[in-house]
Amino acid sequence: MMYRFLAAAILLCFYGTYLGKMLCQRRRGIQTDQMAKGDKPSSVRRTELVMKVATFLLAAVQAVSVLCGWSMMPVSARAAGAVLGLVGDGIFLAAVYTMRDSWRAGIAQGQNTQLVHSGIYRYSRNPAFLGFDVMYLGVLLLCFNPLLLLCTLFAIAMLHRQILQEEAFLPTAFGEAYTSYCRQVRRYWGRRR
Repeated sequence: MMYRFLAAAILLCFYGTYLGKMLCQRRRGIQTDQMAKGDKPSSVRRTELVMKVATFLLAAVQAVSVLCGWSMMPVSARAAGAVLGLVGDGIFLAAVYTMRDSWRAGIAQGQNTQLVHSGIYRYSRNPAFLGFDVMYLGVLLLCFNPLLLLCTLFAIAMLHRQILQEEAFLPTAFGEAYTSYCRQVRRYWGRRR
């Protein structure tokens, strides 16, 4: 029962942060959700649409897994999952906070955003996506079942594909500043020497 509560708390914190940030930005006239919107190449729109579906599908499977109390893992793995889930929440929260009003979901063509390279972005070019991945793995360990495993792997693969698309777009938005940033900071975690 304790692990179900922890999994639910991790999900509420994560998705609450996501939705809360979107609502705060909407009140200031900022359209956060750019997934599969705007004038984008069809391959980008398709990836963003599949990414959106994968995210919603996984959130639903996570919720059902928690509510049903599904878990095929020993207590030690579930404890590790709780730690990972909380770390994922923390990484995501730090990323969203550091981005301030430049945070978007999807490629934001034609939007006035700034290149953020302070805070957690000094150590990861994609900490929000890293937060997603770590939280996803944590909840997977907490509520392990085959359906959750498949949906988690699919969502993580789509997040990686989304990162690759965004990293192909960002040099056109920020030029040499982004290219220099890529030479200093790794995609997921770590600084280059």
